[in-house]
Amino acid sequence: MRRREFLGVLGGAAAAWPLAARGQQSKMARIGALYIGTADAESFKNELRDGLRELGYVEGQNIAFEFRSAEGQLDRLPELAAELVRLNVNVIVTLYVPPSLAAKHATRDIP
Repeated sequence: MRRREFLGVLGGAAAAWPLAARGQQSKMARIGALYIGTADAESFKNELRDGLRELGYVEGQNIAFEFRSAEGQLDRLPELAAELVRLNVNVIVTLYVPPSLAAKHATRDIP
């Protein structure tokens, strides 16, 4: 009888394990987005959201965004990129070269 009880518990644990693993994988991804100004901001945000939605990511369910705009002031980019790093986002997405360089510089010590 003990053997059957043990196998029943083992089988139950094996059946529940995928559910527990799926629960652990539900951590919300955080995307940092850095761009120069406000002229193309809404288009950039919409296209980013739409593209990720096509891949199965839905804002508020399994993904969160941290948008940062330099509002046309390029000298603000390094601090905004550093802010995204401090927020511990999973990835930084940029629009155009200057924000990309600022993000590269802010993450140079991150493997």
